[in-house]
Amino acid sequence: MASYYHNRLRIRAINYELKIAFRYLFAKRSNGGLSAIAWYSLIGVMLSVATLIVIQSVMIGFREEFVSKILGANAHLSIYSNSFVANKRVGIDEETQSSIDDLIKDQSDIITAMPIINETVMVSSGSRNFGVQVFGVEVEDLQDIPLIASPEYEEGSIEKFNEGVAIGSVLARQLGIGLGSNIRLISPSGAKTAFGITPRAVDVNVSYIFSVGRYDIDSTRIYMPMDKAITYFGRNGLVDRLDIMVLDPNNIEKIAEKISVELEKIKEETFVIWTWKQASNSFLSALDIERKAMFVIWSLVVLIAALNIISGLVMLVKNKTQNIAILRTIGFSKYSIMRIFFIAGSMIGLTGTFLGIVLGCTFALNLQAIQSGVELIFGGSVWDPQVRYLTQIPVKLRLNDILSATLISLVISFLITIFPSYRAASLNPVDGLRNG
Repeated sequence: MASYYHNRLRIRAINYELKIAFRYLFAKRSNGGLSAIAWYSLIGVMLSVATLIVIQSVMIGFREEFVSKILGANAHLSIYSNSFVANKRVGIDEETQSSIDDLIKDQSDIITAMPIINETVMVSSGSRNFGVQVFGVEVEDLQDIPLIASPEYEEGSIEKFNEGVAIGSVLARQLGIGLGSNIRLISPSGAKTAFGITPRAVDVNVSYIFSVGRYDIDSTRIYMPMDKAITYFGRNGLVDRLDIMVLDPNNIEKIAEKISVELEKIKEETFVIWTWKQASNSFLSALDIERKAMFVIWSLVVLIAALNIISGLVMLVKNKTQNIAILRTIGFSKYSIMRIFFIAGSMIGLTGTFLGIVLGCTFALNLQAIQSGVELIFGGSVWDPQVRYLTQIPVKLRLNDILSATLISLVISFLITIFPSYRAASLNPVDGLRNG
């Protein structure tokens, strides 16, 4: 019974502490209420938390979108002959291709292995000229490249690929051409003559236009039917590499190791395996480092914003010195006084954090619309695809990022309220009544 009454008294005391803290927070400044500095700190916490959420969502979105474009428009794993890598330009012949196909065709985690010819040439239409990458590929293999077979935007049909070439949408726009137009491809590595190397030139028809959403692909890539590429580049049946698509690109290291073991069975040739992670490692590592650095920087911004809470609470304690003394004389303990001001300071951090989460999530989820609005009002482009590769700002809002921003803000807000709360609890009631 005694324990029951003790608990009731305890709950009542806590309710009184909460009421007092709320009255201190929302009292007018003329009555000794919360200072303007504290309100500024609330806004500062809100904006810093919101910015942290938006930055994290954009950077995660950028990484995931970039990876999805890599996996959707490029090989997950490429096999080169060792001679080719050593700049001897000795590709993989048909017999070796067949042997490799036989070795890996039973692998359940491999979708397809496609022979590829890849050369850098110049494309021209009228007076416009650009350097591009030409990929010789079979039509059935082209259909196994997800973002080429099912792009964000397309003109024509991939089924008519053999009637001409497939070209990126940005490149088509730069050349000023459309579906059915003729373009000229000029390769510097032509036939050798007594007067030097004669460039190879060929006129081809555009039978398919695609857009994968990555500027560097849409502006530089042309696909040519394999038989035409072999003839045009004079490869005599040799291909540069075998591109492999797998079911689980994230597990590419184990798959590469398995393929390497199988390739050792072909004694007459040595091979080099190159995965998508190796090809993009430097860029992806830079993105991860940048994301972590930005997280630390904006965590410090949250700290700076939250430090203003100390100023607000110190001024609140100064204004409420007499009130603190009265509370002490009627029976409030030091811990009760400390809790009152701790609650007051924590409410600033809690409110700022909550509003920051709402603002940050709202901004992140509507970033595309905000971008369009800014571009409409001020003109020009906010997002330059030539610099950032992707055609629009990617956003990926994750619960983990929201929780981490929330945790950092709340921990900082709670910690910095301890000092002014302790200061309020340490005031001498006699001095408070005398000076009040």
